Amino acid sequence: MDLDTLRMLFAPAGRAALDDAVRILADGADPVAAASALRRSHSPELAAAALTQASLRRRAEVKFGADAAVMYFTPHGLEQATRPEVAAHRAARIGAAGIGAAGPGVTGPGPTGVGPAGVPEAPEGPRVLDVCCGIGGDLLALARAGCPVDAIDLDPLTVEIARANAAALGLSSLVTVRTADAAAAEPGGYDLLFADPARRGARGRTFDPRAYSPSWQVVLDLVARAPAACLKTAPGIPYEFIPEGAEAEWVSYRGEVKEAAIWTGMGTGGRRATLLPSGATLTDSGAEADVGPVSRYLYEPDGAAVRAHLVAEVAALVSGHLVDPRIAYITGDRLVPTPWAACYEVTDVMPFSLKRLRAALRERGVGAVTIKKRGSAVDVERLRKDLRLSGGASVVIVLTRIEERPFVLLCQPVTSQKG
Repeated sequence: MDLDTLRMLFAPAGRAALDDAVRILADGADPVAAASALRRSHSPELAAAALTQASLRRRAEVKFGADAAVMYFTPHGLEQATRPEVAAHRAARIGAAGIGAAGPGVTGPGPTGVGPAGVPEAPEGPRVLDVCCGIGGDLLALARAGCPVDAIDLDPLTVEIARANAAALGLSSLVTVRTADAAAAEPGGYDLLFADPARRGARGRTFDPRAYSPSWQVVLDLVARAPAACLKTAPGIPYEFIPEGAEAEWVSYRGEVKEAAIWTGMGTGGRRATLLPSGATLTDSGAEADVGPVSRYLYEPDGAAVRAHLVAEVAALVSGHLVDPRIAYITGDRLVPTPWAACYEVTDVMPFSLKRLRAALRERGVGAVTIKKRGSAVDVERLRKDLRLSGGASVVIVLTRIEERPFVLLCQPVTSQKG
């Protein structure tokens, strides 16, 4: 989709075509039949644009819920957009940080009320510069938290979509969006810089911050000139790229690590893991975990705690110890429900041997397995085929390493309280 095609959808004829496309898809028409039906009332170009946008809105419902019905998307923009729950979490942290017109560390008076679409009527939040804003997932959350946002992006199409999304959700009074190069931005005139550099190049997704766009060095230069900053990054960001004195926060949504955020100028530091939607958070306490034999229960820490190197803190919560100093599996004799780890009861522990494992599963009549692994070189899909399962029972197979030797644990789920 190009800019002219998008603007066609904003016109009355385009809105009518989009409404028709949404209705036709809701009735269950396949793409070919839907396109034919739309072309009976609209030009082929407008019909194609409306059908594409209606399809994107249907896909976006999983991420954006009811908001998706009035928003605009590109395939790449939808894929890269922050989940609203994660964006709202960050916006709430920014709004509660006490930065802004009232001065660092001083919280000004809050909003006097809430208007349509959840917009505060008297916003007192910090002024935010959002660089690389994409289709606007984060700027929408910031505006809903009462933060006036100036957003920029290098792509004119993306800028137009972000602007349209702010208008569709009644947030235009708090948001401005323009086409500009992030490298030329002046963050010193704002209370906080929010940066979400692109992590996808011509060859697909990149995991090297030096290949981000803008580059990591450009982003760090912006941070150095900002009173405070929040940088959205991939969860696998190497620790050496985290600026000294910054806080690195890994966020997990319903058990899946979504992203990391690096915070500066907020009076915090160190490492943090956060679970959503509960909002539970865990920080570095200096805990050190002991190592010992496999006990009755096995705990699998949430990925956010693992990424944040807070496995020892989780071990302390469940009064457990590690099965190996380099593997993020915790074991203990006590059953301690926690949102920070899935728990399994261990029924068997044995050195890894395909023949022995197959015999044990056959003896127990196991026909369904969930296979988990950490520190194991075993090909999970190949193992699943080689087991030749049959039976009505199910079991969790945990492949791991203990003192350099491959082991397998047979377990049963006990509890899962993901945040």
